[in-house]
Amino acid sequence: MTVRTKRLDAGLAQAMSAVSAAAKKGLGDPALAELVVLRASQLNRCAFCLDMHLAVARELGVGERQLDMLAAWEEAGDVFDERERAALALTEAITVLTDRFVPDDVYDRAAAHFDGPRLAHLVGLIVAINNWNRVMVARRIPPGGYTP
Repeated sequence: MTVRTKRLDAGLAQAMSAVSAAAKKGLGDPALAELVVLRASQLNRCAFCLDMHLAVARELGVGERQLDMLAAWEEAGDVFDERERAALALTEAITVLTDRFVPDDVYDRAAAHFDGPRLAHLVGLIVAINNWNRVMVARRIPPGGYTP
């Protein structure tokens, strides 16, 4: 097996953390932010990020039912409200980019629930967690290194 670096340049880590923090703050809904980063982390199979953000979500009081049903949010009935569903749909569209772009209907659905600045922060948060997921997965960082 190839040896992978466990190091991450401190300046890069600081910059990535600053983008994540600014996006979360601008979104203004810490619980929703954690659902978004958890869903992207599920899609990207980032065990470290899942472990970390599940702990954060629980600290914030996100319910176990939402955490349990997140992978199947589209079929989860009323476990997620329409605003959460719009954010999760946008998360999936940006994370997977199946059609090489975010479909207009998905973007419009999110825009109906988030004003311009909050929508910009939501998009920024999705991009930020995808960056973190890729950095952690590329280096195969295992779960368990995060302590709240």
